[in-house]
Amino acid sequence: MLGHEAGATTDVTAALEAAQEAVRRRGDDRERSLVDVVPRRVADVNGNGAGALMNHIAQHPRDVLAVSAAVPTIAFSGVTDVQQGAWDLVEGLAPAYGDHWWYISLPAFTRQDQGRFEEAGWLAESALTCEPSSGHAVHAQTHVSAETGQHESGRAWLDHWVTESGRAAIHRAHFSWHAALHELALGDTEAVRQRSYTQLGPGAVTGVLALVDSASPLWRWRVTTSAWPAGAADGAAPPASSVLGTIEPELLAEPRTPFVAVHAALALAADGDATRLAALERRMRSARGAMRTVVAPLGTAPGASLEDRWVEAADTLEEIVPALPEVGGSAAQREVVEETLLLALAHAGWADRARAVLDSRLERRPSPLDLRRRDSLRTHDQRVPA
Repeated sequence: MLGHEAGATTDVTAALEAAQEAVRRRGDDRERSLVDVVPRRVADVNGNGAGALMNHIAQHPRDVLAVSAAVPTIAFSGVTDVQQGAWDLVEGLAPAYGDHWWYISLPAFTRQDQGRFEEAGWLAESALTCEPSSGHAVHAQTHVSAETGQHESGRAWLDHWVTESGRAAIHRAHFSWHAALHELALGDTEAVRQRSYTQLGPGAVTGVLALVDSASPLWRWRVTTSAWPAGAADGAAPPASSVLGTIEPELLAEPRTPFVAVHAALALAADGDATRLAALERRMRSARGAMRTVVAPLGTAPGASLEDRWVEAADTLEEIVPALPEVGGSAAQREVVEETLLLALAHAGWADRARAVLDSRLERRPSPLDLRRRDSLRTHDQRVPA
């Protein structure tokens, strides 16, 4: 399961065969059930695999590996891309766990997803008091810091945890991604550059995690900073080509979920690859659900921005931003699409509309980046002819 879904280095087929042989000889009911679930996940994560996993959890709710796989986290895709479904799953497990530190770190994350930041922080702190290395709790606390604008303290706290209690964390790159977002918000692009090469570069991250944690910050750097009007002094982001070289071609050409597809589009945009971006868009238009209604238009917008067709990009992005929760992931991960919209509005000459978006964000939490961009906008609309 870890090899297939979390990028662990292992021979998935051999591991499954060994597990199946082991449970035939000495497995108990829970072990036999889990070993039955895993090949279903490998064959079909979101269909038959999701149903089998939920049935297993209903019978064995305290199987923490199975629960970790069912809840969308850093490592696993979960059983649903729908926020409410993930929230309901976590809440329904409360009777089986009570106030155990491992369990309360899960509602800590869902609470921040619901905008209940004080409660999320309290739950995360409680879990970390019991177990300082709890990655789920740190993840929740990290999102609380980002969503409440605690960028200086959030970066310092996160870097300290990674070097101390989190030394053995298996998803250090994702925490580095969070730290990079704090640095972008603070305008410390040199720190982002160093982190991109040392902690998020090809030697540190591969596969789908490189797509999500390494490539997306490069596009975010471009749209928030270097490509922003009067932002050239901040310098260009590192090239995305070396990161894309570590990502399996099928992840970019044939992503399996809307969440991965969004990040594939952003990665190709960061690399300036309009040809593959257009091919991905065409593939998404023949798909179903959020792939067609959200991801396909999203593929159009970065392509338009690469060609300075800002009005088209802004119009497209304004339509799809409200539907972004359908693709899954966290608010922090989806925010890069709104950042792209802001850039398109600014370059299209729609300063008032860009300021309105920035004002709504600043009402939620402080942000030096948003303040800088707001101050840089022209004082009145001046629409650029299409």
